Amino acid sequence: MFDREHLEKMHEGIKLFNEQKYWECHEALEDVWMEDRQDPIRNIYWAVIQVAAACIHYRNENLIGCQGMITKAREKFKRCRDLHLLSDLAFRTLDWEELEAIVAKIPQGEESKLSDFKDLFEFRFKSFPT
Repeated sequence: MFDREHLEKMHEGIKLFNEQKYWECHEALEDVWMEDRQDPIRNIYWAVIQVAAACIHYRNENLIGCQGMITKAREKFKRCRDLHLLSDLAFRTLDWEELEAIVAKIPQGEESKLSDFKDLFEFRFKSFPT
């Protein structure tokens, strides 16, 4: 679950995400995500990593990369809900519902265009303690 070390890593990853340092965010969260493959809470980290990767592709104007990553991120958002992983921490400190809503409004697959990812690219975690 979210122990002190994991919270510190999440804090670092979110800070980097908010600075639009998406690759660095991915790197900061990857260690925790890879640490315990049996812990379902890793899906929260995984979703943020995949959203960050979609933002990298957006910045590089790579629509296919955006589409692929957001499809994978949608799967993690659904898994987080299905496994009841989303506690007050996710909703309150990660602005999870706002992020999930932005991801959900992006048209799926080939229906999407690069401009559909603009709101995601501009998203910042507002509630995460600094």
